[in-house]
Amino acid sequence: MELFAKPGVGGIIEKNIDGVDYILVQDRCKDDAKSEYGLLEIPAGKIREFENIFDCLRREIWEETGLRVTEIKGESKAMVIESNGYKVINYTPFSCSQNIQGTYPILVQTFICNADGELLDKSNETKNIRWIPLMELNKLLEHNKNIFYPMHVTTLEKYCKLKLGHQ
Repeated sequence: MELFAKPGVGGIIEKNIDGVDYILVQDRCKDDAKSEYGLLEIPAGKIREFENIFDCLRREIWEETGLRVTEIKGESKAMVIESNGYKVINYTPFSCSQNIQGTYPILVQTFICNADGELLDKSNETKNIRWIPLMELNKLLEHNKNIFYPMHVTTLEKYCKLKLGHQ
């Protein structure tokens, strides 16, 4: 039987408080992934059949964090065409990552976004949902990548490099 990777979407939720850049991180705590328990991650999840990727990102962020997405960078440039019985959306994510070995065959397309609202204490898949200063995140990535869910490491490094330059 042929098996396929699962499509997913993730969000780097950013905000600035008094000139300091933050992103939202959370601790992974999925019952079916005990070996990944406690790893730092960004909100992400699987795309339902025929679900618009931007609607999925809003849903996943709401379910995992309690926040409502106010902006997804790149969404306004997405194009939809309808032809021959299909409706297709074309978009450009910030970053894409695919597990090519391990326990879970997922491909995650990550977008930068903004959101507001009150953070949940925890969800059924996450705990310790919090804002982390970008400088602190960058130091953690430089010194201890093993505390992160591997799917998000390179994406977060790319984001830090974009925002912080070569500091």
